[in-house]
Amino acid sequence: MRVFVETSVARHIGDRREQQDRVAVLTHPLHPGALLIVLADGMGGHSGGAMAAEQVMLAAQQNLEAFSPATEQPGQLLSTVVQDAHSSIRLSRFASEQDPHSTIVAFMLYRGRVYWAHCGDSRLYHFRNRRLMLRTRDHSLVEELQRRGKLTEEEALHHPQRNVLVSCLGSDRAPLADTGSCSNVVAGDHFLLCSDGLWNYFSDEELTDTLSSLSASDAAQRLLDLTRRRSQGGGDNISFVIVKFTAARG
Repeated sequence: MRVFVETSVARHIGDRREQQDRVAVLTHPLHPGALLIVLADGMGGHSGGAMAAEQVMLAAQQNLEAFSPATEQPGQLLSTVVQDAHSSIRLSRFASEQDPHSTIVAFMLYRGRVYWAHCGDSRLYHFRNRRLMLRTRDHSLVEELQRRGKLTEEEALHHPQRNVLVSCLGSDRAPLADTGSCSNVVAGDHFLLCSDGLWNYFSDEELTDTLSSLSASDAAQRLLDLTRRRSQGGGDNISFVIVKFTAARG
């Protein structure tokens, strides 16, 4: 059975003065079946965050253009994107007065297989047939406390340091990049890449239901509308990408 890929990208400045999130949906110039999606949530005050997120986009584009399936695996490409973006952000600190940092979550589809990598608290969700199959774990202080059994999930939602990261791109320490793959993508698989400006306002169950019951574009509009309503005038930048795999008609 042929599978159709549907994507929808949504971005909103929220109630901030500047949009410091960046999103790219890229295809390979020589290998049309290679799809790379990258989302970065920049941090660093003033224009520093935007500059850091731009470095992530540049590293993604350059590495995809240089990608050769004969000599490099998609998972290796994503790891290289993370490392190159981290190095570029660190170098940019010497040319500016900012202290730029960024998260990253990257998704690659190649020959029917999906690969991903992330660092920080931007997330990837994988849903299949109305079930949450996977959610990446944030590189954050509250996530670490949860892993140690010192915080419940409910306590983490309201913890005063819930936005403190233990790893991101551009910091003094090498980034903690988690990677993964899914070898049997089928119709009914859906993926969500998003910054914390979105996931802060939704339970896993609500995201599962929304993506499973609506088209990519309708789900994106619903999530964006609900996020703006629930943020009550204090919302962060919002960025997310929905990727839905459905049975091709005909």
